[in-house]
Amino acid sequence: MITPDVTATPAEIDTALGDLQTHLNLIFARTRTLWRESAARIAPELQVGGYKLLTFIDRAGTASAHELAERFEMDKSVISRQVRMLEELGLIESRADERDGRLRVLTATPAACAALAELRSDHASRLRTVVAELTPDEIHAASKVFRLLAEV
Repeated sequence: MITPDVTATPAEIDTALGDLQTHLNLIFARTRTLWRESAARIAPELQVGGYKLLTFIDRAGTASAHELAERFEMDKSVISRQVRMLEELGLIESRADERDGRLRVLTATPAACAALAELRSDHASRLRTVVAELTPDEIHAASKVFRLLAEV
């Protein structure tokens, strides 16, 4: 557990927060680049939005267009276009919902699942290399910061 530094001045805290914001902005920029690169590895025509939807469907097992629209706060027409592209690229399959035939259930194809598993493995390897100089306690502390930021 990390003990807060109760001797830090407001100016020191402000400086540290500014540094944190700068590095978060760099992480976000790097993440957008990584999404673009990852989408292109799956399929050259795959857009970042479609890649995000595909990764969600893969992790969830199944999803509906309605769930995707709510989860990603996207217009249903955008979801519809992305789903159509994912189907055309052979990355997802659609079937009627067993409980409500009006709804479509989306699942990632085996080829998409395999490609995403390879990407996740590559990303995990890169992350392991980056944090190799950190102790497990430092990794846990970083994870705690990211968890707290995600809850804001």
